[in-house]
Amino acid sequence: MKRIFLFLATNLAILVVLSITLRLLGVERILDESGVGLNLNNLLVFALVIGFGGSFISLAMSKWTAKQMTGARVIEQPRTPTEIWLVETVRRQAKQAGINMPEVAIYDSPEVNAFATGMSKNSALVAVSTGLLQNMTREEAEAVLGHEVSHVANGDMVTLALIQGVVNTFVVFLSRVIGHLVDRIVFKTERDHGPAFWVTTIIAEVVLGILASMIVMWFSRQREFRADRGGAQLAGRENMIAALERLRQVHTAPLPDQMAAFGIAGGVGSSLKRLFMTHPPLEERIEALKRMV
Repeated sequence: MKRIFLFLATNLAILVVLSITLRLLGVERILDESGVGLNLNNLLVFALVIGFGGSFISLAMSKWTAKQMTGARVIEQPRTPTEIWLVETVRRQAKQAGINMPEVAIYDSPEVNAFATGMSKNSALVAVSTGLLQNMTREEAEAVLGHEVSHVANGDMVTLALIQGVVNTFVVFLSRVIGHLVDRIVFKTERDHGPAFWVTTIIAEVVLGILASMIVMWFSRQREFRADRGGAQLAGRENMIAALERLRQVHTAPLPDQMAAFGIAGGVGSSLKRLFMTHPPLEERIEALKRMV
């Protein structure tokens, strides 16, 4: 229930901010002054605000959202040997990767998982589950931390937000162009927009959104291979392979939808389902590491 409430509250806040931004920019209306043609300049600004605004507001809120959704506790002062080891390992890896020390957190979950998020590579959060600390060896856990630190060093969170913003902009822009054309050509609406515009726009957004998500998911899968290579460089290839093998042996539940792309664990999929996976199959990731020179 808490996760659902936070999800709805976050999205409502984003909508309010974007609505205010559009009003301040004076681009709420996408038709020209006569109400007949599209004002393409207004439409482009509208699409950019909606497309990039939601993506970057979500990124800006990502650490706070992640902490609230998982109940992650940031380690301010390490109190146990495990916490000391965790913080010092991330500190060492961050130095090797050339980034500022991320916040380090633990969240209570029996599932073996970890994630990294944050607005920039120098203001990030790396979190691991209690299940990971209990079920992995120190060497395997170190490789997972290296994987997450590599995500941060590669700037994957920002790059993913940029790609999401670009595809969102195209979806918003093209769906309204399609809706306008259908409303004018098929339904012969001469002024303003009729119901056909809104219905067609919604359908076009759904279809284009599905196609766009394939692009985002493809990038997400590619960055997992890069993070695996980074983890291998920071903690050793055999340790990274062992960590992925361990993940294959356990049943890992996914992180909340907003954070799924930032976790270490991935699912399995084939045919059409594969196009919408945030992570490649573990078998492919292991094989890629074995081929790494």
